[in-house]
Amino acid sequence: MIIRPMRADDAGAVLRIYQAGLDGGNASFERTAPTWDVFDKARLPGHRIVAVDGDTLLGWVAVSPVSARAVYAGVVEHSIYVDPAARGRGAGRQLLLALVASTEAAGIWTIQSGVFPENTASLRLHHGCGFRTVGVRERVARHGDRWRDVVLLERRSPHID
Repeated sequence: MIIRPMRADDAGAVLRIYQAGLDGGNASFERTAPTWDVFDKARLPGHRIVAVDGDTLLGWVAVSPVSARAVYAGVVEHSIYVDPAARGRGAGRQLLLALVASTEAAGIWTIQSGVFPENTASLRLHHGCGFRTVGVRERVARHGDRWRDVVLLERRSPHID
């Protein structure tokens, strides 16, 4: 398995894996993966990482700014998706650790995310990579016809003061 920066020619595989996660029902409130143009514009270019095995893309992680305000320049929100066929091979952990390294090198002090409480594998992954649970937003939004809670996670860099 190789961890490397995401490239434009990864678009098809990235969006396919994104859609597979959405189809599973416990990844996001979204129902449909965006177009590559929308995906590309919403994520910071320096922190898009993929895991590959030969020609097969196993998963990806990317960040978006949480705010346009300068005081929040060091805070990002991330998304991580692993192909269902590649789960359990360590790609998620390697991607998340690579993201931590890239964001810290860029002076980003906080990575945050929201995870459905039913997504226990993602919660274990995040906690194992140094994220902590900040709280739970109860019934924050509807996912189809039901209200869903979201566990708020964050990782604060111990190296950036």
